[in-house]
Amino acid sequence: MSNISTSNLLVELFVEELPPKALKKLGESFAQVLADSLRTQGLTGAEATVTPFATPRRLAVHITQVAAKAADRAVQQKLMPVSVALDASGQPTPALLKKLAAAGADASVVPQLKRAPDGKAEALFLDTVVPGVTLAQGLQKALDESLSRLPIPKVMTYQLADGWSDVKFVRPAHGLVALHGDALVPVSVLGLQAGRTTRGHRFEARSAEIQLRQADTYEQQLREEGAVIASFDQRRADIVRQLQAKADPLGLTPIDAPELLDEVCALVELPNVLACQFEAEFLAVPQECLILTMKANQKYFPLLDSHGKLTHHFLVVSNIHPADASAVVEGNERVVRPRLADAKFFFDQDRKRKLADRVDGLSKVVYHGKLGSQGERSERVRAIAHGIVNQLRMATLPYTVEAKDEFDVLDSKVKEASLLAKADLLTDMVGEFPELQGIMGGYYARHEGLRDGVAIAIEDHYKPRFAGDALPRNHTGTVVALADKLETLVGLFGIGQLPTGDKDPFALRRHALGVIRILVEKNLPLDLPALIEAAVPVFGDLIQNPTEALLGFFADRLAVSLRDQGFSAQEVDAVLALSPARLGDVPRRLEAVRSFAALPESASLAAANKRVGNILKKIEGTLPTEVKPELLQEAAEQALAAALATVGPQADQLFEQHDYAGSLKALAALKAPVDAFFDGVMVNADDAALRANRQALLKRLHDAMNRVADLSRLAAA
Repeated sequence: MSNISTSNLLVELFVEELPPKALKKLGESFAQVLADSLRTQGLTGAEATVTPFATPRRLAVHITQVAAKAADRAVQQKLMPVSVALDASGQPTPALLKKLAAAGADASVVPQLKRAPDGKAEALFLDTVVPGVTLAQGLQKALDESLSRLPIPKVMTYQLADGWSDVKFVRPAHGLVALHGDALVPVSVLGLQAGRTTRGHRFEARSAEIQLRQADTYEQQLREEGAVIASFDQRRADIVRQLQAKADPLGLTPIDAPELLDEVCALVELPNVLACQFEAEFLAVPQECLILTMKANQKYFPLLDSHGKLTHHFLVVSNIHPADASAVVEGNERVVRPRLADAKFFFDQDRKRKLADRVDGLSKVVYHGKLGSQGERSERVRAIAHGIVNQLRMATLPYTVEAKDEFDVLDSKVKEASLLAKADLLTDMVGEFPELQGIMGGYYARHEGLRDGVAIAIEDHYKPRFAGDALPRNHTGTVVALADKLETLVGLFGIGQLPTGDKDPFALRRHALGVIRILVEKNLPLDLPALIEAAVPVFGDLIQNPTEALLGFFADRLAVSLRDQGFSAQEVDAVLALSPARLGDVPRRLEAVRSFAALPESASLAAANKRVGNILKKIEGTLPTEVKPELLQEAAEQALAAALATVGPQADQLFEQHDYAGSLKALAALKAPVDAFFDGVMVNADDAALRANRQALLKRLHDAMNRVADLSRLAAA
């Protein structure tokens, strides 16, 4: 592009109000696809700067260094083998003449055709020059492609001005601008011919129409004449600045809500943040309810105090700038009041009925067509949770009388929390705001005076709800959360409802990661296979046993999670190759593998371990396990046996103490005897007894080296 004269390009599609939740993606896609198409056609280069614009009523893009016409391209076209193209006297055959005609040439070009090897034969090639596309041609193609690939959530059909033609688009389009420098580019789309006229803010613009002088004045003219901040990112940043400026004098903080920011930014063209308030009496309602109704229904920004508590102040992002904003403030305060009153009414009504009284109603709520009702599900969660408590008991044996009492109390709390955990699904508040399930159950449980551990468990049993979310805060909540997620995973896997590709309607990946995080981060003495196996029987004959598939699913999720945490694929592979049942051990094993890999002896031992594994795999039948000292003839095998007798117990003791790094470090002492063994000993000796004894020695070495991880996975390929 350096030798071609260029100018900057501006394209704008003016439309009716676009769907706010989709605007950001629509703007980015419109700009990027259009720019990519121009680049592919040779009208702009990689050095061009692409600036997207998106407001509620427009999609636009500004692209620098766009050519009026793409450069011509030299193209070499293969015609046909020489043996087919020319006759015995070297004259063109009818087949060649026909091919040339199709390429826009005739017999006069035959002397200029090039001969070149093509496989085993020789072929004729035609050199031609393909004229570059004009900007009008290329932009038309780019526009058509950009609109066809927009991530439109829902297409609407509308009638054009002629009264006869229909077009389909996300919203009716009313204007098209295409300027190359100050020149108009003659393109059309959606029944619109490109011009240089656009419109500004509905209420704040200086004039109804804006005549754009050139591509580079677009943003400035829209701001000065149209009262529109065209850039989505700049508008969003301005909202953030104004929110903080209004909150600071009050000593408060706007709630952190990136998705709400994006949505509000897509609703205004010239944001104006205003401070409002509601009656403090509404703060008696749980703040989660008030925050949710203000965010979801009104698109308001609640304000929090320094302790994170909701206050009766909130911020509104208006799209107008009146000299006296009191009417706008009063209007928003009046509008929010009924919403908050509804929340208070739901809260008051729900507390008139105990959670326990709602449990029977869960039998009428369908959970899944093949897995029954929410009532049946609650009973399964309760049974699984009781089994988890028993597994925790067994993992801590022997224990004192006091410990037994603690487990009995835990079991009692777990049964109560499991029974009541889903009861809030039948409350008015959760019916209005499903996002509050669990949270409202916790509030209602505390209102009833239930044990605090039970109330917290009811609130926390959905945790973690998303990546980075907090884990359950107490033992009861931890057990119920595990049981709830295991019930979902075992049940749905058991009826074949597995995630496919990017589709996971039951959020099974999230549930699996939740189980993994709880087991790992709380370092629970629980084996994952045992947890799954214990959960299967509670479904009776409703499901097929999904243990194998589910363990593979967990392994995949765990591997992805560990790599995201910074462990290498090789380290993760080495640890997970052993399928460790206790996931709480996995991080320590990984750190141990990382420390081992840094030792100077690690590469040699990993290679030796891989060699040993390959030898053992080739042995047919049962592997020999007994090493007979009297059959250790060579000095090198005697030395290895002696080293194993010393190092093996040390490594095993450290392993049993969960000192995995120490266990692997102890193995470093085996490097010299292992190297000497492979240098001086023939494993597959002719004598069967000697061969079996040496194989048994290698089996003992292999077992000693692979308790923490499969060290062969660390060997170079």
